[in-house]
Amino acid sequence: MGLLSRKATCNTHGQDSSYFLGWQEYEKNPYNEVNNPTGIIQMGLAENQLCLDLLEPWLMKNPDALGLKRDGISIFKELALFQDYNGFPAFKRALVDFMGEIRGNKVSFDPNRVVLTAGATSANETLMFCLADQGDAFLLPTPYYPGFDRDLRWRTGVEIVPIHCTSSNGFKVTLPAIEQAYRQAQKRKLRVKGVLITNPSNPLGTTMARDELDLLINFIEDKQIHLISDEIYSGTVFTSPSFVSVMEVLKDRNLDQTQVWERVHIVYSLSKDLGLPGFRVGAIYSNDPVVVSAATKMSSFGLVSSQTQYLLSAMLLDKKFTKEYMSENQKRLQKQQKDLVSGLEKAGISCLDSNAGLFCWVDMRHLLKSNTFEAEMELWQKIVYHVKINISPGSSCHCIEPGWFRVCFANMSESTLKLSIQRLKSFVSSIGHQELKSLRRKARNNWVFRLSLQSFYDREQDTTTKVSFSYRPHFMSLSNITATLDAAA
Repeated sequence: MGLLSRKATCNTHGQDSSYFLGWQEYEKNPYNEVNNPTGIIQMGLAENQLCLDLLEPWLMKNPDALGLKRDGISIFKELALFQDYNGFPAFKRALVDFMGEIRGNKVSFDPNRVVLTAGATSANETLMFCLADQGDAFLLPTPYYPGFDRDLRWRTGVEIVPIHCTSSNGFKVTLPAIEQAYRQAQKRKLRVKGVLITNPSNPLGTTMARDELDLLINFIEDKQIHLISDEIYSGTVFTSPSFVSVMEVLKDRNLDQTQVWERVHIVYSLSKDLGLPGFRVGAIYSNDPVVVSAATKMSSFGLVSSQTQYLLSAMLLDKKFTKEYMSENQKRLQKQQKDLVSGLEKAGISCLDSNAGLFCWVDMRHLLKSNTFEAEMELWQKIVYHVKINISPGSSCHCIEPGWFRVCFANMSESTLKLSIQRLKSFVSSIGHQELKSLRRKARNNWVFRLSLQSFYDREQDTTTKVSFSYRPHFMSLSNITATLDAAA
């Protein structure tokens, strides 16, 4: 091991999270309607497959884009040779126009302030390298996307300090919660460099209200720190309230000539809105020329291929197609979400009200044997191994309330969604009426525990005391989880 670097041998990637472990279990036994109808259904993957049938016909109608031609003449050599890492100007113009259209053209974007990256993962990590040094910290509202533990921390050495949000107000960000997180960072002697949000939220499936964005802008202005707004789900909003970009709020407040203007950065991607995660197209948008310059240099480690930029330039410039696509995509997302929510309701399971994204934040607290993260993991094991559905436990998203789960719905057909709902209904029915009443009674009596747990988390941020898995779910090792799962199986 001495021949390898500390980075190669460390265990800070986050791969030991139950979020990734669920994927591993799915890959061992994937559901297939024909070849493996009793396999595990993947509801832990936020992938948009609902409108791929609209993309393929467009490709057939536009053979030049797919065949790397311009006016019928091959440009293969032009695209095959080395390209400057600034990216194709035509693609960047098409991308910012598309971003503006998604936001109702209430705000426009300058293509010269765009940095292309190989997906949003690369964009977020690049921003960490630009804005923070090893040992600095960013504040993130919980629950948050489990992959951020990898994307933001693993190679950069940046620390994440959670802003604890609760179900009491629908997991909205509040000033006391932000200030508490900031104080915890100070107690740990961490220099806070900014706040990172996802809007719409992953995993909540909700859009941020304007007053929340105002609060965040006021906070970063007061502390003279950065704000990163990850807006990769901005085109998935399928019902009111509508999406409000942080850039729109800055414009409305006439902050475009102030210092805070240069400290707000946007991350975008075509993975969710267009359903093209395999194309690896992400972007950083910043009003700070130094950030744009540095990020552009760093982008040489994760470029978007020339042929991908050429193809997508043609697609995004087809305004009629993109308008029709986005409209139909939102309709299909809304129907799929409605089917999941209503199906779960019939099984006695409720969801947080949502209006965006590819998932629902599902409340299964009443199914826990006790109000602990051990009980959450036990329930998750049953759902993965016996119900044969992979979903993401709330603890993997750093939620401080046991019993919440992220359940994805856009990566499957209507029939597969119906089957997954039926499996969950059968599972809940098998618990039994009396046991379910007992579990619900326990769930109603957990408010004191939640408040004490919140207080514990706040204290735990600046102590080295070892605590049980009940209180620190996201620190459970892969070997411990695997051993528990093996025993359950």
